[in-house]
Amino acid sequence: MELLNRIAAINAADITPRIPTTGEPICERVDPATLYVDHHYQRQIGDRGRKQIRKVIQNFCWTKFKPPICAYADHEGQTILKVLDGQHTAIAAASNPHIDLIPIMIVDAPDTQSQASAFVGQNTQRLGVTALQLHHSAVLAGHDEAVDVDRTCQRAGVKVLKSLPKTGKYQPGDTIAISAIRGLVSRREPLGARVILEVLANAHLAPITANHIRAAEYIMTDSEMSIKLDPEELSKTIGDLYLSAEDEAKLMAKTLRTSEWKALGSIWYRKTKKKRQVMRLVA
Repeated sequence: MELLNRIAAINAADITPRIPTTGEPICERVDPATLYVDHHYQRQIGDRGRKQIRKVIQNFCWTKFKPPICAYADHEGQTILKVLDGQHTAIAAASNPHIDLIPIMIVDAPDTQSQASAFVGQNTQRLGVTALQLHHSAVLAGHDEAVDVDRTCQRAGVKVLKSLPKTGKYQPGDTIAISAIRGLVSRREPLGARVILEVLANAHLAPITANHIRAAEYIMTDSEMSIKLDPEELSKTIGDLYLSAEDEAKLMAKTLRTSEWKALGSIWYRKTKKKRQVMRLVA
């Protein structure tokens, strides 16, 4: 095995290479304190982020430096540079008295939508960026899947938070279970997902969890259970039982060796007042 190889092209004959739609990035050196961050699609720096920044300041090394990705934008009649990726690096550099200028890469993304899209592209595979943050950025960028999820939640009365609440207290209808909702919309289409989410929102759950979503989907799409359920009665039962049902579901799941969400759905179904004959709630 060769320990030193030239970069060589791979065989890509079976795919169609994309023609770049923008110009190539340019490299500039700037004062990091002159850069901006747009919180329409980027989160505020929290305690964890501040700890990370302090660590970078303390151990600053150019060999570990990754230039922030930026884009020109207009703000109140002035041209500014927004950081699309690398705000922690930029803040650390601005906080280090030994650093005057840093190299940055400037890409062609003049408006908020294209900047948000670039942010999603830069961070999709990065673990430090939450699914919530990527979702809201994708909505702002106009990505179809994210927009469908966002509209479905709004119409159902469900609020997808941008981050965990600082106080740890959720309001009825709040959720951070964006992956579960995305899966629900994919499986049931927006209309079917909306019906399920409305039941949970009307139960005033705080927050609506992934287990709640899977449990509701389970009983509302089952061919036998769904025809006996009324959405209002189901919402009432879910709201009345709330945590007691979840505790019972944990025990049932262990006893029956099944998933908690399936056990939870079974409990909701068993304790909900049935209708003699109703249409199936979700196809």
